[in-house]
Amino acid sequence: MAVLKMQKISICALKKDRKAILEQLQHLGVLEVDRDKEEDAFFQKMDTTGQRMKFEKAATAADQALGILDAYAPEKKSLLSSLEGKELIDRELEEKVQISGPELIKTARGIYDLDREYAELRAGIAKIENQIESLMPWMALDVPLQEGKTKRTALILGTMPGELTLENIYSILLEKTPEVMEKTGVDVHLVSAESNMICIAVICLKEQLQTVEEALRSAGFARPSQNWSKTPKEQKEVLETEIAASRERMTQCEAELKSLASKRKELQAVADYYRVRADKYAVLGDLLQSKRTFVISGYIPACESGPVEKSLTEKYNCMVDIEDIEEGEEAPVILKNNPFSTNMEGIVESYGLPHVGEIDPTTIMSFFYVFFFGMMLSDAAYGAVVAIVCAILVKKYPRMSQSMAKSLKLFFYCGVSTLVWGVLFGGYFGNIVDIVSEKFFGHTVTVPALWFVPLNDPMKLLVYSLLFGTIHLFVGLGIKGYLCLKDGKVVDFICDVVLWFVMLIGLILMLLPSDIFASIAQTTIVFPAALNTAAKVMAAGGAIGIVLMSGRANKNPALRLALGAYDLYNVTGWLSDALSYSRLLALGLATGVIASVINQMGAMLPNNVIGVILFIVIFIVGHVLNLAINLLGAYVHTNRLQFVEFFGKFYEGGGKAFEPFKENTKYVDVKEETTL
Repeated sequence: MAVLKMQKISICALKKDRKAILEQLQHLGVLEVDRDKEEDAFFQKMDTTGQRMKFEKAATAADQALGILDAYAPEKKSLLSSLEGKELIDRELEEKVQISGPELIKTARGIYDLDREYAELRAGIAKIENQIESLMPWMALDVPLQEGKTKRTALILGTMPGELTLENIYSILLEKTPEVMEKTGVDVHLVSAESNMICIAVICLKEQLQTVEEALRSAGFARPSQNWSKTPKEQKEVLETEIAASRERMTQCEAELKSLASKRKELQAVADYYRVRADKYAVLGDLLQSKRTFVISGYIPACESGPVEKSLTEKYNCMVDIEDIEEGEEAPVILKNNPFSTNMEGIVESYGLPHVGEIDPTTIMSFFYVFFFGMMLSDAAYGAVVAIVCAILVKKYPRMSQSMAKSLKLFFYCGVSTLVWGVLFGGYFGNIVDIVSEKFFGHTVTVPALWFVPLNDPMKLLVYSLLFGTIHLFVGLGIKGYLCLKDGKVVDFICDVVLWFVMLIGLILMLLPSDIFASIAQTTIVFPAALNTAAKVMAAGGAIGIVLMSGRANKNPALRLALGAYDLYNVTGWLSDALSYSRLLALGLATGVIASVINQMGAMLPNNVIGVILFIVIFIVGHVLNLAINLLGAYVHTNRLQFVEFFGKFYEGGGKAFEPFKENTKYVDVKEETTL
């Protein structure tokens, strides 16, 4: 239960060793660089923006190429491939990638160009298909689909609303252009007819073209959107040839992309290589440098400062200065706990890391976390399944990410806790032993609970839930008292901790022999008269002390009492916090009730082959769903009990996470060389 001690480190070295020192520090990954150092007359910062952006662009190009390869030639991966971690490559491949980096980036851009060409061809095919579709109504036309003219006549092609007939069109022309119809007439041909439009070809004298077209437009006439120099049939053949050529090229592009899938591993390595170099140049741009020297400073764990100093001074002509963090300075935080509690650090980090003066609550919280989680899930079979699955995954995938490994180990311990609570409560897939023995063997066999069965005695479970919750809350208040004493705040310890303990214990002692508690616990507790009197004195004395002392920082007596009374009102918050632990009862009962209902559904089936098969199906599906739902519920509500009820008593968080300068790879890790 500790926050790892941090120190400040400053390294001043020759400029010629800058690249090697930065690479060594990046490889070690134990230094958080201070990038806010001010320039002066001797030390200036170097502008590395152009070089850094060049490397970032190269890494992005490789990332895009890998995404394209995944679309055209996806790797065959198992459902649990995400647990495998980054691929391990040897040093030889890394060196090869560094040498051939520019060529690999050129390959990546070629992959991008092929994908873009493929997309353009596909879009072009869609466009041509739309053109063919627009040609279909004109297929009966044996002249080019464009305005045609002879020496004396003109051809007008277009569409009109589908409800019109040839008779309607002639009537419109007669009404709108009587002089044309009477003098020379107009020839209208129906090319095709659909429900929403008709295609027509109109022949008239050239000098009457504008008059006739205006008359037709008044009734909804529109020229075709396409203007082809060939007949519709000929044009369709041309377009189909273009589609065939595009599809052939698409096939070639796809084949080329699939053939480039063999470059996937090298592209992954080069993407990480340029990503690491971009990070290095980002740091390089923040370093203070003179003509011959440079300075890099930041935060480092105290346990790492000695080895880092030794390794640098032995290899390079440099000076390393290490100093302790000044009191009150907010340094980056690294949590350091025992092997069991380490797996719960993610829970604390999701709430907030401890800031200056706070303790790391992980170790204390981890015990309660596992304890409450198991009590909520409370089925031995479910716990065994969770623990076994997590243990197998951790064992089978040793290279999974650290955060994933911690999460699986967390659920392993929660599974073990669930197993223990299940044995105490007698829950094994609900009451599956009773159901199977009665249904298939004719007599009921019950596995007895080592403690009691919650479904048979829910009020007893409620009492214990509130008891465990009260202990949890008191531990939180006790930690607050410890922090007060640690900081030398004795008055705060007495007024903000001791008085609350006195009042709360007095109230609890007053509650236990009451009729309300007797009705809940279904048992009567009788205290000696002296203890009852002492309980009342403790409750009253604690309350009076809180009213008088909570507002002690204020010199105004009236305001001081008002603030004290307001603080005393927080006793209702303690009550609501204690009642929150009734969710231990609720979730524990929910798991058992749903499991029993699933088993009862299976028991309703007949005792034949089909019934047995359906029973197995209902059992598997039902319990998998029940486990998933209640596993999520236990996780969420256990977190809530820590974040709201427990941390609310003493913990604020808000510390800054340690962000070391390291090799932030995305795809691969380089195999470390070992010497015999």
